Amino acid sequence: MERQTFITILLSVFIALLGIGIIIPVMPVFATELGASGFSLGMIIAAFSVSRGLLQPIVGNLSDKFGRKRFLVAGLFIYGLVGLLIPHAQSVVHLITIRGFHGIGSAMIVPIAMAYMSFLAPAGQEGKYQGYLNIAVFCGIGCGPVIGGILADAWGLASVFYAMALFSFVAFLLVIRTMPAIVPKRNKDQDGIYRSVIRMIHRRRTVGILAARYGTMVIMVPTMAFLPLLMSGWQGVTGIQIGMVIAARTLVNAVLQVPFGKFADRSNKVVLLLAGTSVMCFALALVPSASTFVHMILIYMLLGFGEAVIWPVLGAYASEEGRNHFGHGTMMGVFSLAMSAGVFTGAILAGYSMDNWGMPYAFYLCAVTVLVVTFSSSWLIASGNRMDESDRNG
Repeated sequence: MERQTFITILLSVFIALLGIGIIIPVMPVFATELGASGFSLGMIIAAFSVSRGLLQPIVGNLSDKFGRKRFLVAGLFIYGLVGLLIPHAQSVVHLITIRGFHGIGSAMIVPIAMAYMSFLAPAGQEGKYQGYLNIAVFCGIGCGPVIGGILADAWGLASVFYAMALFSFVAFLLVIRTMPAIVPKRNKDQDGIYRSVIRMIHRRRTVGILAARYGTMVIMVPTMAFLPLLMSGWQGVTGIQIGMVIAARTLVNAVLQVPFGKFADRSNKVVLLLAGTSVMCFALALVPSASTFVHMILIYMLLGFGEAVIWPVLGAYASEEGRNHFGHGTMMGVFSLAMSAGVFTGAILAGYSMDNWGMPYAFYLCAVTVLVVTFSSSWLIASGNRMDESDRNG
């Protein structure tokens, strides 16, 4: 049963994220055709992040009590509906509303999948197992933009969103047919979400892990949503080329997940977190200086390399906290809330910077923010590790 669950999770997440990936190159273009400004683009992404973020801890906690399959099925179905609704949006307000609904579905997919993998991972192999899940995520997001660019160039923007709906409904059927109805879960008498969050706040290591996940997600809006706008200003750039740049980042990330996951399981995770973050921020600061397709694709490959270092590290940290202290679903729900909060912050920073100082400053300001937050959170994690070690020895 565990092997079947493992395979189904990876396949369904890959298919669902493939559907998400194909809309990345076209969503900003579609939004600007509806009259979206830089700030509006940020709010479209923020609506997704807010609704997803608010629900993730609740869904995660409930999944620890009542099982996870029903949430995953519901989330995939919502993804399919969103793909059908977006082409019919008539205004920026409509698009913001649909993306808020999209976030509700997202709250039931990736955090639940992370909780599954956290439960299945043997002790000491958390980084490797989260690496497997990240491969599915990044391969889906990485292949998606290329497909989205091809569809947009051949049949128009609407075809991309309908393809997203198709992929989501395929994953929906896959989970219904092959996922075991009953999976191992924690006892139903565990803490509710409120008490669990209070306990997290009082644990320094957990706060550091959540802060690091928050900080490293700030880069998502400028690197995903603003890249198509930046490159579309170049002469002769096609949707396929924009998709290839985004794919280069995510596929490099995917290829390196398992080796870096194994490395994270036996190495100093704080050092890896600092090193990977430094590489990411360096690449982010280089983006506005790119002037050719080749230059941009190399920068995004470097960005993917930095992310490949930190994703298994943070996933392993969250798995350890879930297993030892809070429950897998609860921890992954709050962990994903930190991700959404980081994306929301990045949306506000990037949108404000673009409207007031120009697009390059969206990348510069986000890079500085990521560095400051991540270096501070690394200190919290390191000091929390020392406190845990002292408690075990004392």
